[in-house]
Amino acid sequence: MAKKEVKEKPIEVALWESANKLRGSVEPSEYKHVVLSLIFLKFTSDKFEERKTELKAEGKEKYIEMVEFYTMKNVFYLPEESRWSYIKKHAKQDDIALKIDTALSTIEKNNKALKGALPDNYFSRLGLDASKLSALIDTINNIDTLQDKENDIVGRVYEYFLSKFALAEGKGKGEFYTPKTIVNLIAEMIEPYQGVIYDPCCGSGGMFVQSLKFVQNHQGNTKNISIYGQEYTSTTYKLAKMNLAIRGISANLGEVPANTFSKDQHPDLKADFIMANPPFNQKDWRASDELTDDPRWNGYEVPPTSNANYGWILHMASKLSENGTAGFILANGALSGGGTEYEIRKKMIENRLVEAVLVLPRNLFYTTDISVTLWIINKNKKERIQKIGEKTRNFRNRENEILFMDLRQIGIPYEKKYVQFSDDDIQKVTNVFHKWQTQEIENVPEFCYSASIEELKKKDYSLVPSKFIEFVNRDEYMDFDNKMKALQTEFSDLLKAEEQSKKDLLTVFKDLGYAIEL
Repeated sequence: MAKKEVKEKPIEVALWESANKLRGSVEPSEYKHVVLSLIFLKFTSDKFEERKTELKAEGKEKYIEMVEFYTMKNVFYLPEESRWSYIKKHAKQDDIALKIDTALSTIEKNNKALKGALPDNYFSRLGLDASKLSALIDTINNIDTLQDKENDIVGRVYEYFLSKFALAEGKGKGEFYTPKTIVNLIAEMIEPYQGVIYDPCCGSGGMFVQSLKFVQNHQGNTKNISIYGQEYTSTTYKLAKMNLAIRGISANLGEVPANTFSKDQHPDLKADFIMANPPFNQKDWRASDELTDDPRWNGYEVPPTSNANYGWILHMASKLSENGTAGFILANGALSGGGTEYEIRKKMIENRLVEAVLVLPRNLFYTTDISVTLWIINKNKKERIQKIGEKTRNFRNRENEILFMDLRQIGIPYEKKYVQFSDDDIQKVTNVFHKWQTQEIENVPEFCYSASIEELKKKDYSLVPSKFIEFVNRDEYMDFDNKMKALQTEFSDLLKAEEQSKKDLLTVFKDLGYAIEL
């Protein structure tokens, strides 16, 4: 009988199963750092050995221990105790955790680009089971990180693990990761071909990775891109630096992890593109007497302390260059908040800053199931639109309009309970957006509507898409305020009728000679 062919598991899956064996000795929220640090160590070591072999082949053997001959090729120099071969050789020893910490620390000291990127005495502090750690090292040892440069094996592993860890950590956790499907949509809409890209809350660096993939996929030159970012959480800051370093992406994420509002590490930055997924509805983000005269508010009201949404919006608007564009995700509440948020939103609309608002499906995120919104803001809609319009005869000036789109009915299932956009979905949405920027398009019920500033004024400067998009088969077609007023009147009439019925019934019993006490 012929043997049944055993299909080899994808390396990402094999690694995930190996990582799961750490359960019991390490919390799931911790072991992402264990796995990704080891993958980083293996990858940098493979690159080092590859470069070392090149130097020998070129007859430059006397230079194989000189740092400069590695950094000139964007390769990290590794001393003996930081090489994977050394780690593998000592994997069965009880002090393997200490040896890994030493390896990571030594790499960081020898490579300035990695300053603050790698865990500090992390493995020793965790008290890992040595046998489980050794088994994980064996699994990672089987990865040939250089075998398929086209498919970016290490990048795939990083992306897979970051998403899986976000899934595993559940609600309230995993804020370090924005699903790739959302990042791809933003990149395709704002088209960051060249210039400065900025993310004020960069998490693990996914926005940057996908931005450069966008450039590569459209035959652009990644050397024309400069990357800036900032991240508050220390462990996430390290993840971002590793994630970028492992892909050879140079970025300025600030000297240290820090709060973007209280310690802006790029105060003079002017970005051509901003891509961001700020924390949703962040409370108590500043004290009542802090940042009240911050230049980032730039003539707008000071955002309320109760919610940072408009703090993030104005921070990003202040960072845009004269013709800069930003795409970012916010909770839906920012579309119609009152008070100070209303005043800021009104002024943004009147200043022609908002270009498009897209409501996204639920369950796109691993950490929350709420529906969220993608905002596109453009610092100079008029000039950008005119530049695009010069390429087409069928030009339409959209300076005084905002495009609304509802994407809640598109997307495909992912990991059973989540949703992601297919490539066709993203193309459909971005095609409509880019055509709308300069040409006539039809308003499509339950999908898109181009609203004039005058229409927004009549809707009291609301940016809720369902107030403009026509809905034929869904509840959004109703005017919520009018419906509630009608229900209020109807309910009041019912209560009055009930009261009158009581009185009539009491009168009947009284006429029959029976008194009823209520």
